[in-house]
Amino acid sequence: MSSPPGAPEQGYGFPARLWRMLDEHRPPGLDPRSWRSPLRGPWLTSVFASVLLVTLPIVTITGLLSYVAYGTQARPGDVGWLHLPLFDWPTNPYWLFRLNQGLHVTLGLVLIPVVLAKLWSVVPRLFTWPPARSVAQVLERLSLLMLVGGILFEIITGVLNIQYDYIFGFSFYTAHYYGAWVFIAGFVAHVILKLPRMLSSLRSRSFHDMLRTRLADTHPEPLDADGLVAVEPAPPTVSRRGALALVGGGSLMVFALTAGQTIGGFTRPLAVLLPRGRDGGDGPNGFQINRTAEAARINPDATGNGWRLTLSGGDEDVERDRDSLLALPQHTAVLPIACVEGWSTTQTWSGVRLRDLAELAGVRAPDGADVTSLEKSGAFKESDLNRGQVTHGDALLALHVNGSELSLDHGYPARIIVPAMPGVLNTKWVSAISFRRA
Repeated sequence: MSSPPGAPEQGYGFPARLWRMLDEHRPPGLDPRSWRSPLRGPWLTSVFASVLLVTLPIVTITGLLSYVAYGTQARPGDVGWLHLPLFDWPTNPYWLFRLNQGLHVTLGLVLIPVVLAKLWSVVPRLFTWPPARSVAQVLERLSLLMLVGGILFEIITGVLNIQYDYIFGFSFYTAHYYGAWVFIAGFVAHVILKLPRMLSSLRSRSFHDMLRTRLADTHPEPLDADGLVAVEPAPPTVSRRGALALVGGGSLMVFALTAGQTIGGFTRPLAVLLPRGRDGGDGPNGFQINRTAEAARINPDATGNGWRLTLSGGDEDVERDRDSLLALPQHTAVLPIACVEGWSTTQTWSGVRLRDLAELAGVRAPDGADVTSLEKSGAFKESDLNRGQVTHGDALLALHVNGSELSLDHGYPARIIVPAMPGVLNTKWVSAISFRRA
C-alpha cells in the first residue's frame, strides 16, 4: 500500500504508521469512491464560493447594524466583550431600518440554495479521512468547522425566528449574535486560506464556455489535491450550466416568495413564505400585527377611561388622559414599521410630537427617553429612545392611524412611532414616558 498524500514514506517512524493504521480502519461510508458526481470539482465550488464571498459580508454587516439599531435594547452585557460599540442610530432617512433589515433577511433567505449547493460541492472534503495530517490541516479543519457550523446555525435559528416558531430554550438574540461571530471567524480564516485557490480555479475554465456546454459534453475536472473530483465518476445526469440554473432558479424563487414583505405594493401577496408578508385585513387598522393585545395580556379595562399617560423628567410628573392629548397640536407623518423578522408596512400616523411632550414635561432639551408599556412581560415592554429619536419632527406618540382611532391590537390608546427605528421599539399601549435631560 502506498502512503497517503502528504505523509512520510512508510517505515520512517510513527507518522507513517499512524496514517497507514487510520487508512486501514476507515469508518464506513467515508470511501472517496462513494462520491461519484462528475460535476464536483474546484471550478464549480469556486463559482458558488465567489457568490458567497460577495454576498455573505452584506448579510453579516446588515445583521450587525441591526444590533446597533436596537441601541441599549440590544443588552450588550448579554454578549460580554463581543458587544459592538453602540452609537445613536440615525432617524434619517426614515426608511433606513426597513432597508437594512429587509436586505438582511431577504438576502439571507435567497442565499440558502447557494449555501446548500456549496456544501454539496465540497461534501467529499468534509468527510476526508483521516480528518487532518498536519497542524496546518488541523487549523484548516477547525476554520471549516466554524464556517459550516456557524452558517448552518445562523440559517436554522434565523428561519425559525422569522416563522415565529422558535423552538429552542435559549435566547434567539444572544445565540444568533454569538453564532454570527463564530461564522465571521471561520469565514475570514477560510477566505485567507482558500482565496488564491479559488481565483486559480475560476481562471482554469471559461464561465461563458461552461454555460454553453451541453450534457453530452460534460466531463469531470482533473483530479485535485482536495479530493473534490470523483475518483470513479458516474455518467452525468445534468450539465454544469443545468446545476447553476437549478441553484439560481431556487434563489430567484425564494426571492419572489419573500421579498414582497419588504417591497410591498403588488408584490406583497406573493410573500407566502413569511407569516406577516400578506394582507393584514380590511379598514384603516387592517395591516400587519406582530403581537396582539391578547398575546401581550393587555387588560382592556386598563386602556379605557381610566388610562393616564405619565410624563416625567421635569420638576414634577405630568399626567394626561387621551382627550387632553387629542387637544394638543397634532402632527401627521407617513412612516413604516419595520420588524426584525424582515417584514414592514407603511401607514399614515397622527399624534403628538415627542419633543412637544418633553416640553410639556418640563424638559426643553431632552437627551432621550424611557418608554413604558402597559404590557407587563416580554423583552420590549419598555424601550429606550436616543436624543435624535425624541427630537425628530416626525417622532410621535401616535393616537390615530390612517385617519382612524388606533385599534387595541395596534396599541390603543397610544403608541410610539419613530422614523427608522426597529418596529419592536415602537412601543404599544404606552403608559409612561420619562425624558432624560441633556
